[in-house]
Amino acid sequence: MDSVKLMSRFDTKFVFSAAKLPSFLESLTNNYKILEISGERSFLYNTLYLDTSNYLFYNQHVTGKLSRHKVRYRTYESTGVTYLEIKKKTNQNRTVKWRIKKNLDSVAHDNEAAEFIQKHIPQQDNLDLHPVMRNGFTRITLVGVDTHERITIDFNMDFHAVNGQSINLPFIAIVELKSESFACHSPFRSAVLQSGIHPVGFSKYCIGNAMLLDIQRKNILKQRLLLIKKIENEYPKSAVS
Repeated sequence: MDSVKLMSRFDTKFVFSAAKLPSFLESLTNNYKILEISGERSFLYNTLYLDTSNYLFYNQHVTGKLSRHKVRYRTYESTGVTYLEIKKKTNQNRTVKWRIKKNLDSVAHDNEAAEFIQKHIPQQDNLDLHPVMRNGFTRITLVGVDTHERITIDFNMDFHAVNGQSINLPFIAIVELKSESFACHSPFRSAVLQSGIHPVGFSKYCIGNAMLLDIQRKNILKQRLLLIKKIENEYPKSAVS
């Protein structure tokens, strides 16, 4: 895992029914190792997204702005560690991430948090950030045996907006290929394409906002919302607990 932290990388996302995960994972057995900690192979994550009152980061994303950011607190429930994280999408379509350990009680921004944000988002002065959206999910992580790549598989997803609205998406899986370069020869990429699953841009933060809030520009995400509905309609009802 230390060799594939990939804090600067290319991301490729695939979205499909969680019902396909068992057979999908089996097809990757020979080419990937799975992260295991104390006998566990799936781990709970909780994310608290921050944004401005006019949803600067959300609007940057849905309008396709180059050199955009997200700011979040992410808690790794297996260890109890929380990080304040900044993700930047560059105009070369590369994802760069910075993080520092920070407890959630620093959401109001202590000096260290404020300096960290200002350092990595220098063009935005005096960002007035506040909690906007919580997102929880379960993650499985794979690492390539012969390829320098990491794959994260997220499922059992839920979203909670600060207005009290919430939604659960147990039927959807979001799988992300993370690599130093565009992984055209990735065994994972070949496996999903052979299954008829194609890459799709998909932001948990933006989708959560669009599904729960009366927010501007949600029509830009219409195709993503229709994809979620299609997957839900095809998901075996007996599998929903």
